[in-house]
Amino acid sequence: MAPAQPVSHLLQANAFVTTAAPASVDATPAWLSQAPVFNPTQMLVQSTKPTYFFGSLAAGDRSVEAVDVVAVASSGQTPDTADAENVTDLRKALISLAMNLRDIRYVRGGRDPSTGFDCSGFVRYVFAHAIGLQLPTNSASQFLAGLKVNRADMKPGDLVFFRTHGKRNISHVGIYISEGRFIHSPATGKSVEISSLNDAYWAKRFAGAKRPEAIAQVARNG
Repeated sequence: MAPAQPVSHLLQANAFVTTAAPASVDATPAWLSQAPVFNPTQMLVQSTKPTYFFGSLAAGDRSVEAVDVVAVASSGQTPDTADAENVTDLRKALISLAMNLRDIRYVRGGRDPSTGFDCSGFVRYVFAHAIGLQLPTNSASQFLAGLKVNRADMKPGDLVFFRTHGKRNISHVGIYISEGRFIHSPATGKSVEISSLNDAYWAKRFAGAKRPEAIAQVARNG
């Protein structure tokens, strides 16, 4: 199997008018920078102790090499150890793909790198193409899916939600990275970027975090 090749950005961000949202915190977490670059695209869950296989993806004019990011627990590992590593690899795959999509411009209703992303379209694309998990189509319905996670217990790959248009309805979503940072497609005039939950704008509007059921299930199995 050929080694995975890094994913290049499909689009360069166009020049737009800056919005009131805060500046991004553009830094790669240490745990991810020390890991290989993952470009996985499909997950097959076949049992309560799943084996994950990531196939290949053709996205626009690029081709992503197949990568096997999880070893089957048949090489002396205990089931608990294998499941813990499975969860870690799922999280790394999600964050790696999300980071490779930085600078893709925001487009209302956008769900593909070739056209741009809105917030829920970005999250949905990452989960579908990194681990084969289909999420609901908008941030409000994504908030209703998965398990609630306390802020102190958030881990990479969890979803963070915000109320950016009033205090009642969920209207924005991103993917948690680490150390209070998350990656998202914020608003018209901006591109996929990293922001901090501690920024006044996002701290005021933070509505909570959820862990998608597929990841939570693998963690429970361990």
